[in-house]
Amino acid sequence: MYIFTRLNRINEVKVKLFLRSILLFAVLINVVQAQNKAEKYVLVIHGGAGTIERGRMTAEQEQAYRDKLKEALQVGYDVIKQHGSALDAVEKTVRVLEDSPLFNAGKGAVFTHDGKNELDAAVMDGKTLSAGAVAGVTTLRNPISAARAVMEKSEHVLLAREGAEAFAKEVGLAIVDPSYFYTKERWDGLQRARQQDAKKQVNHATERLGGGIQDYKFGTVGCVALDDQGNLAAGTSTGGMTNKKFGRIGDAPIIGAGTYANNESVAVSCTGWGEFYIRNVVAYDIAALMEYKNLSVKEAAETSLAKVAKGGGNGGLIALDKEGNMAMPFNTSGMYRGAVTEEGVVEVEIYKD
Repeated sequence: MYIFTRLNRINEVKVKLFLRSILLFAVLINVVQAQNKAEKYVLVIHGGAGTIERGRMTAEQEQAYRDKLKEALQVGYDVIKQHGSALDAVEKTVRVLEDSPLFNAGKGAVFTHDGKNELDAAVMDGKTLSAGAVAGVTTLRNPISAARAVMEKSEHVLLAREGAEAFAKEVGLAIVDPSYFYTKERWDGLQRARQQDAKKQVNHATERLGGGIQDYKFGTVGCVALDDQGNLAAGTSTGGMTNKKFGRIGDAPIIGAGTYANNESVAVSCTGWGEFYIRNVVAYDIAALMEYKNLSVKEAAETSLAKVAKGGGNGGLIALDKEGNMAMPFNTSGMYRGAVTEEGVVEVEIYKD
């Protein structure tokens, strides 16, 4: 009798240990699943890279930037959460940033040497590889919407200047007087740039390689998104570079340089010294590194940005892959940036550290 009782107790202990093991295993699985789920990003944005330092910004200014970035993220996330397309999320998010005077795009665009605001934008659909862009426009309130219209309502990819504006008017987009884009901060920035320009003697060969231009408000706004159908999209909008001349156009509206999206790999939006992004075809380079060398989105983004730095350029980028992994490297002192996870957790950063 004693032996049977002893065996029963031993069996009870084994059963309890077995059940505890199962319970612990289930808890661990739930933790891992929760962590994986929290790490899936559905929307990433940037508001430009450049000389962005704590000592040069008041607490009120910093809060204004953080609030606007959060607002833009929320607008885009709401689209994704309501089962909208990545393309819709990108357009609506970028429009929030274009309508703010805080960023170098739309309302906050910088001035050219001639005292004009010339805007560029591009958008790309990762599902179809369709793309649209506008460059050098001066009367379009939201260039990102014009870029999408070019993609969806024309047989072209890139339209420029008066032609792009005529097309936008024909399809019913918002047209504004050029004075709409005036802000005192950007105008004062042009005057400082003109003064610096007048004082220096630039070696043209050096300038061509990028050595003659300082931080004349690099900046762009951009968004990459992943919807619940697994589709990626990217959009970029910019006012270019302060004091730019001769109708200069940067990388933002050039598909593969400043903007790219492909469901098989990644969606990318770049910001910074556009000439270097064009030379290195940065946005597509990231996709190629992922596809052909099997690099992660983080590895590919950092590798491609290193090529920009090697040539003497600076800036940053945002990238989001088809699994919801993201990267936002930059080699300046700061980059306005933010992301939101599938669960709606919002992250916003400005400085390097």
